[in-house]
Amino acid sequence: MNSTTQLLEPEIRELINERKFVELRSALRGMDPADVGELLGELEATEAAIVFRLLHREEGAEAFAHLEPERQEELIEHLGDERALRVLEEMPPDDRVALLDELPAEAAARLITKLSPENRRVTQQILNYPDETVGRLMTPDYVRVRPEWKVSQAIDHIRQHGMDAETINWVFVIGDRLKLLDELPIRRLLLAAPDDTVESLCDGRLVSLNATDDREEAVRVMGRYDRTALPVVDAGGHLLGIVTFDDVADVAEEEATEDIQQLGGVAALDQSYMETGAGEMFKKRGGWLAALFIGQTVTVAVLSVFEKQIHAITALALFIPLVISCGGNSGSQAATLVTRALALDEVEPGDWFRIVRRELVSGVLLGATLGMLGVVTVLIWNSYRHAITTGQEAETVGHDAPVVLIALVISASVAGVVTWGTMVGSLLPLALKKLRLDPAVASTPLVATLMDTSGMLIYFGIAVLIFRQILH
Repeated sequence: MNSTTQLLEPEIRELINERKFVELRSALRGMDPADVGELLGELEATEAAIVFRLLHREEGAEAFAHLEPERQEELIEHLGDERALRVLEEMPPDDRVALLDELPAEAAARLITKLSPENRRVTQQILNYPDETVGRLMTPDYVRVRPEWKVSQAIDHIRQHGMDAETINWVFVIGDRLKLLDELPIRRLLLAAPDDTVESLCDGRLVSLNATDDREEAVRVMGRYDRTALPVVDAGGHLLGIVTFDDVADVAEEEATEDIQQLGGVAALDQSYMETGAGEMFKKRGGWLAALFIGQTVTVAVLSVFEKQIHAITALALFIPLVISCGGNSGSQAATLVTRALALDEVEPGDWFRIVRRELVSGVLLGATLGMLGVVTVLIWNSYRHAITTGQEAETVGHDAPVVLIALVISASVAGVVTWGTMVGSLLPLALKKLRLDPAVASTPLVATLMDTSGMLIYFGIAVLIFRQILH
């Protein structure tokens, strides 16, 4: 909560309790809609409904759009259908659709049928597009001009219709049947001579989205071209609406949250963390944990295969966590970096060879460094062991295994596991992307589980080779 809301919340609560509605309306006047929305989110639902009824219709609709979906539903229930309908009528079409998507199907259908004919037509048009597409984000509230108009005529048109537009930073030039011809920044129109034609200002550099594009495409394109609004067209290039930076920012936040949750080995939450119940949290996390648990049973099987070697040289068991954790950590690093690079379109699956070459170099350098640290660790361990143990040879470990050989096993194993981990971590997201799966599934727990099993094979394989005379 920002400082303005923190200062006003106690005052607002006191005015509500004392039923001083005139003073309450005055306190709300002049507040930014975003601050009002935050205030409504902090108040009890009944208190929020009282405050909301005192807001001007347009201010109320704008503040309502800043609320979390769960609080919007609560307010709808407290306001009743008639008041809720007035809120929906005043909301921008894209925000209206977002709200209706969150409401129960019966309540949403009931409200849609009561909308004005024009708002109902626009709302249903947007709702007809599949979820997660650009069509669900767009609004038909934009400013359009004709190429043959003079600049003065276009500016007069903007003055007349700009108040109803989502933004006037960009003006869209259309031909017959809403064919999108070009787009102009408002700055270019304002600085042009009044008698110039709109067509003379066009440069043909048009960036648009298709209504059926995935909404992540809107995030990428808007970020690439540093835009505040983008036109949305159909397959024939006819202008359907626009998407604005605020909606795209919400999408970017949702997608980033989903990826971060999946990277942590959690299925994406449908609600905020605090709003997710224990049962839902169990389902989102339990499935992953069960799958990873089953995966770890393979590690147990690998250990059982080398049970004889572990009994023969007990020091091998002591260093298992050290070796395996290196592989999991390096693999998780690589997976995170490649997954993020895929999300930003910095790489694609076809770049696998370049990525493998880069990660191989990184893996060898990191593995060699950690391998040397492994030698130091074994020597320190042996010195500590000798200091607290009497009647044993300081230079041997287990069944007459020289400490030098133990250090060699650890060093080589760490180097191999780290190199292998970076390769697995970098290739797994690429493979998932190629299979049209979310690369974020290549999560830290998944890579760690894979590395536990493969790391064991590397570790004990190297140990068997180096200690073959002792073990046989």
